Amino acid sequence: MPVRRRRDDCHDLAVPGQSEGHHRPHLAGGLAIVGTGHAHRRRGGRPTRGAHPGASTIRVSRPGAGSLVETPERSGERVMTDVITLSNVSITHPGATAPTLRNINLTVQEGDLALVVGRTGTGKSTLLGALNGIVPHFTGGRLDGTVTVAGRDTRTHRPRDLADVVGVVGQNPVNGFVTDTVEDEIAYGMEQLGISPSVMRKRVEETLDLMGIADLRRRALLSLSGGQQQRVAIAAVLAAQPRILVLDEPTSALDPTAAQDVLASITTLVHDVGLTVVLAEHRLERVMHAADTAWWLPGDGSIVQGRPEEVLAHADIIPPLAALGRAMGWPTVPLSVREARRRVGTRPDLPKAPQPSETMTWQGHGDEVLRLEKVGVDYGTVHAVDAMTTTLGLGTVTCLMGRNGSGKSSLMWAVQGATRSSGKVLVNHDG
Repeated sequence: MPVRRRRDDCHDLAVPGQSEGHHRPHLAGGLAIVGTGHAHRRRGGRPTRGAHPGASTIRVSRPGAGSLVETPERSGERVMTDVITLSNVSITHPGATAPTLRNINLTVQEGDLALVVGRTGTGKSTLLGALNGIVPHFTGGRLDGTVTVAGRDTRTHRPRDLADVVGVVGQNPVNGFVTDTVEDEIAYGMEQLGISPSVMRKRVEETLDLMGIADLRRRALLSLSGGQQQRVAIAAVLAAQPRILVLDEPTSALDPTAAQDVLASITTLVHDVGLTVVLAEHRLERVMHAADTAWWLPGDGSIVQGRPEEVLAHADIIPPLAALGRAMGWPTVPLSVREARRRVGTRPDLPKAPQPSETMTWQGHGDEVLRLEKVGVDYGTVHAVDAMTTTLGLGTVTCLMGRNGSGKSSLMWAVQGATRSSGKVLVNHDG
């Protein structure tokens, strides 16, 4: 993805050389403190891509640990290329007294999907930003060690020099938009890379269909819902066909169906095209079955890398299947409902789920606190909210549901008074 806002100032940028390497012993007990080793297995224990049965599958990159898992040479075995390598990387933000990430050693093999897991504030966005040079070239601060992407050192290659190999979609897609309409935005990145107009037209059509936004091609970007904007941002990156796609919570503004569709499209590109994806995502249950490796950031500056089923068994982010696995005492997490059902099998000792005995209702106090009378919100010829009439009672909780673009945000903005609307919004009947 092209760099859309260029800045030449580095804001106290410091990128020293890589620290010295370390020896590479194996550690007993099934746990290895690692850096750039690339031994791992897929689900079911099947070794893949350079893994071997004797290799540790969970690896921790943490302060004070520089040893690596050694992957031995095996005759006739094809070893995949590491397209991303972090060697002894530490990142300190401007004004911080301690690094956010410390002595990190990680690799991603070409064609893999790496899932980044961690609570808010543990350094996920910092890690992803380092993969295309945004950290520290634009953010400032200090980066120690070496980040190599597709053979290019991010110390000597700024984000614009990596735009042809790395595409990035951040948490807030609006911040990255530089054009006015959907079609122009998707074409913009390819224009900056010098792609011919005939190829651009073909890719725009393919990407619009892939992301399910063909009907939005001529819409103004600022008229789209948050979920639609997120799809456009992903489409703009995919159209440039980078080798590596970095996604920072790409489904945060999508409804469940749209999120599933987007993640399915990304997974298809990984499996069928060989796209390498690094994905930070909170909806782990939707993507963990497709991940080749998982990175867990505990928040102490370290990163745990390994097979998803093993990493999620220890992580502090617990999707439903991980909670089930811990309750059952399983050493690894089932990555799909099907796998969990097979593990459970017919267990007569398991308690049966209680049956509901009565209908649950929410009893309000009856006093109206909000009334909407024929409220409408229009964006040109688009009717986002059409003559909505309803009342809300004191002490009640109302859930607003709908697909992306159905008008949820527009209705809430109208109630708040943040956007123009027709009709009446009455609070305590005072108008």
